[in-house]
Amino acid sequence: MSDKNKFIITTQDNQQIDLTKGKELRSNNLFPFGRHNYAIYRSPEGVFVKGTNSGIATHMLNTYEIIPESEALAYKHPFVRED
Repeated sequence: MSDKNKFIITTQDNQQIDLTKGKELRSNNLFPFGRHNYAIYRSPEGVFVKGTNSGIATHMLNTYEIIPESEALAYKHPFVRED
């Protein structure tokens, strides 16, 4: 069995979370990639994860952190895409 269809992230504090069957609550995945990219996820276990882009152009998201449910549900991303 292959894991290529798995979506497992590692948070900034080195926790691994499987988001393969998680739910994306909201996101901005506009290309080209940059600081405007983010996604809020809820894992099947009820863990809320915020993914962001630190300003790299090669990946949509490159930083992940666990956040409280209240923050996840009210999250407003501070960056917008600048054309």
